[in-house]
Order: sequence, then C-alpha cells, then structure tokens
Amino acid sequence: MEPSATDNPPPRPLREIAIAFTRLGFTAFGGPAAHVALMEDEFVHRRRWLSRQHFLDLVATLNFIPGPNSTELAIHLGLIRAGWRGLVVAGVCFITPAMLIILPIAWMYVRFAGAGVQPPAAVLAALQGIGAVVVAILAITAFRLAHTAVTTRRAVVIALLTLPAELLIRRYTLLQSEIVILAAAAVVGAVGAVAASRRVPPATTLAIIPQTVGAIASAFGPVVTGVKSTLQWIAAAMTLGPAGTEFLRLAWYFLTVGGTLFGSGYVLVNYLETGLLQQHGWLTHRQVADAVAVGQVTPGPLLTTATFAGYVRGHAITGTDAGGLTGAVVSTVAIFLPAFVLVALFGRVLPILRAKPWARGALDAMNAAVVMLLIIVTVRFAIAALLPDGTIAVIPCLLFAGSLSMMLRWGVNSAILIATGALVGTLSSTF
Repeated sequence: MEPSATDNPPPRPLREIAIAFTRLGFTAFGGPAAHVALMEDEFVHRRRWLSRQHFLDLVATLNFIPGPNSTELAIHLGLIRAGWRGLVVAGVCFITPAMLIILPIAWMYVRFAGAGVQPPAAVLAALQGIGAVVVAILAITAFRLAHTAVTTRRAVVIALLTLPAELLIRRYTLLQSEIVILAAAAVVGAVGAVAASRRVPPATTLAIIPQTVGAIASAFGPVVTGVKSTLQWIAAAMTLGPAGTEFLRLAWYFLTVGGTLFGSGYVLVNYLETGLLQQHGWLTHRQVADAVAVGQVTPGPLLTTATFAGYVRGHAITGTDAGGLTGAVVSTVAIFLPAFVLVALFGRVLPILRAKPWARGALDAMNAAVVMLLIIVTVRFAIAALLPDGTIAVIPCLLFAGSLSMMLRWGVNSAILIATGALVGTLSSTF
C-alpha cells in the first residue's frame, strides 16, 4: 500500500538525517541497486519522508545526470528533507563510513607493499550471507515499486518491452542500457501524454523556462559557497610545492571522473584502468584491480574506490602515511563534489517538471522501465548469490527465504537483516 507521505515534508532536525544515512553508509552492501532498495525501505516505507511516486521519479531522472546515482539519490533525499543543509549532511554521512573502513585497509595494503587484497574466508562467507539478504530486499522493493508504477496499460507495455531491450542493448552494443531505455521511455511517455490530453507542448515548455531559470538561480548560493571553499583549498595546496601540484593533478583527475561518469558506478572500473594506469601511470594494473576489489567488499558507494586509489597514490607522492591520507581525502572529495553541485541544481528543477502533464507522462513511462530494470538486477543478484557455480547454496537460500518472510510479515528493519546475514554467513564458514 502506498505510504501516506507528502511530497514536500516539513524540514526535520539534521540529526535525524545524519543518523539515518550514517547507519545506511555502514550497512549498504550490494552496489547501486541495493542502495536504492535500502533507501526505499528506510525513507519511503518506514519513515515516509516522501511518496513512492516521488521516489520513483528521483530514481528515474537521476540517471540523466553524471555521477554515482545511488549517492545522488541519498543527497537528493537530504535536500528534500532539510534543504541544502540536509543535502550536505545526507551525502557526507552516506559516503564517510565507507571511507573510514577503506582507510585502514589502504594503510595496511601500502604497509605490506601491496601484497594483494585477499579477504579471509570468514569475510567472503559474511558477504555471501549479506548478498542473500540483499536479494530479498531487492525483490520486495521491486514489488512495492511495481505496485505504484505499473498501473496502466501503457506502463505494462513499457515494462515488458524493457526486458528484451535491455538484453539486446547489453549484448550487441557498448551503450549504457539504462540511459538508452529510460530516454526512449521518456519520449514515448511524453508523446503519449500530450496526445491523450490533446495539448500542444511548445507553449507548455516555454512557460516553464522562467520558472526553471529562477529555480536554478536560487540554488547558486550554496553552490558558490562550495566552489569558494574549494578554490581556497586549491590555493593552500599550491603552497606545498611539487607535492601540492601532484595532489592538484590527482584532484583534477577524480573531479573529471565524478563530473562525467554516467550510469552505474561499475563503469568506474573502465575510468580507473584508462586514467590511473594507461594515461597517468600512477597505479599498476594490480593496484587498480585491488582498489576495485576493496570498493566491492565494503559498504556504501563504489566510488569510494577513489579513497583507496588516492591513498596509494598519495603515499607514492610523499612516501609518508600523511601523504597517503591526504591523497585519500583529496580523491574522495574530488570524485563526489560534482554530485553535490549537480543535485543542488537539479533538485530545484524536478518539482517544476513533475507538475507538467507532458513531463508527468515521461516520468510515468520511465518509472515503469525502472521497475523492470530493477527486476532484471534482482534476478542477476539472485543467480549470483543463491546459485553460485550453478549449484544451490543452502545457507544463502535459507537466509533469502527467512529475510523475505520477516520483512513481509513483521517488517523487520533491513539493517538488522543485513547484520544477521553477515553473522550467519560468518558462522557457516566455521563448519
């Protein structure tokens, strides 16, 4: 049933946002799709910060701005709840836990001369247990969102067409399938809405231009403040001599990555291979692979891989742990900074667009496609977590069934289930 949430809830204390997103940052295993599912469960189903329809609109449209989509979703939820201060608090609290976990791993990695990142068997078993719980969370989220988004004949058709489209695009092209599908759905939905209402879009489009410009302009205050602080930080770095220059180069590289990365955070792997290894030669192939591995086995955004890579590079620049810490902080701030700026601007425009019939039609069509894309991801996660190597994994299957039952029947919090999955997985490795 649709939660009785309002689309514009009154601002609440920043402490509430900080606690919620810090906890999420420590428990958000499973990548971007799992993050979306966890946020839906926490902020739509439980806390009712916004309606499920509004949440779907955010998930669909955030695919069209560069940067890590799940992190941008967290930032946008903070913006909705408490304005630009909530935007900052939500983003920082979602990102920081992963960074704090990765820093000691990077320190040990450098200290032992990059001997390789091979997690112990207990850690791998814990991750397998978490993976089974994540599949249950994804399945329930897909069901809830489908109940909201796939309610018309047009939405059903778009959702069904999304499946073969995703498979064909992924198999025969190098395009980002999510972006292509959502763009096509938006066009179909907008045209269908205009045709149904028999309204001509140009006048409507022109009417929202002044509103859009005004909304963007009102967001520039916090953005300008952030840019000013960044410039002051750059000026300070330039006084550090050659090392400062190297850190600026590192910052610029990750800033461009954060500002141009479209689609899933997993596209980051290609960016790192091209930039850190082939273009700059800052890291070896093994170090890049280990950075990605660390990002995958830790909770939170995958882009905190930059924390690990930045530490390794910073230590190489100065030969000290302080240099490693500086590189980690510089890289992390740089790769996520564009997300904060883009959401600050985009967040002012979306409410205007949501009120327009043609845009509403586009969003409804995109939401139907999003549901099918989430179902596809859920199936892939289920195969990997429950049927590794083509055989049934008994413990993960029991965890999946138990988690599904407890969430549906008793509404057990997803964070508790994830912790339970990790514990059961760890214990299973001892037998």
